[in-house]
Amino acid sequence: MKLEFYKYQGTGNDFILIDNRDLSFDKNDYNTISKMCHRKFGIGADGLILLEKSDKADFKMRYFNADGKKGSMCGNGGRCIVHFANFLKIIKDSCVFDAPDGLHKAIINGNIISLQMSDVEDVELSNSNIFLNTGSPHHITFTDNVSNLDVYNKGRKIRYGAPYFEEGTNVNFVEQLGENTFKMRTYERGVENETLSCGTGATAVAIAVNKLNKTTDNHINLETLGGNLEVFFNKKDKKYTNVFLKGKVEQVFKGEYLI
Repeated sequence: MKLEFYKYQGTGNDFILIDNRDLSFDKNDYNTISKMCHRKFGIGADGLILLEKSDKADFKMRYFNADGKKGSMCGNGGRCIVHFANFLKIIKDSCVFDAPDGLHKAIINGNIISLQMSDVEDVELSNSNIFLNTGSPHHITFTDNVSNLDVYNKGRKIRYGAPYFEEGTNVNFVEQLGENTFKMRTYERGVENETLSCGTGATAVAIAVNKLNKTTDNHINLETLGGNLEVFFNKKDKKYTNVFLKGKVEQVFKGEYLI
């Protein structure tokens, strides 16, 4: 059987996008999903995303990690599926879609997608580390030289270590470059490696640096290996609302996968 797919990337975070409005794709076939995402034996991607119909929004996003397992919210993936829905003429210049962590609003300006993320209130501080959930769990550690860091080994150790263990967490390493500019690298669970960018991670870092008073700005610039992202938000007391993740996405190619 031939399966039509589209390949997308958002600041180097790459995904396989499939129009599954007819529900023909088997969401429980984790082996096929992981093989499709494999960079040697398949298409190659950080994750696979299905676009489906929704009775409470413009469409539904179903996200799977590169290991084939169902994933939590993916910020860059969310931005990519919004562009995909626009390409399919399901939506025009804005939308609301149903994601693993609830409903999300998005605004489209060409290949620049601004995605509203979940509100955040709970931020856990421990020594020089910070933990919060922005649709996906994120551990954040600050460093003076993120470019030379062994992200794979350090990230993997934290991802599986206490207090996260098997359920795990995404791990972000962050260096401050300017008043409201930060460079970050991320080890992603489910991919089990460093990715070129992470949208929920960028969102978590932006909130964390404000929470720790590393900046008083509510518009944060994030430099990732795959490109630049922006996060802006409102803050009232301890709660972060109207949180938006903004950046470029690109439809890279279209193909047919043989199942």
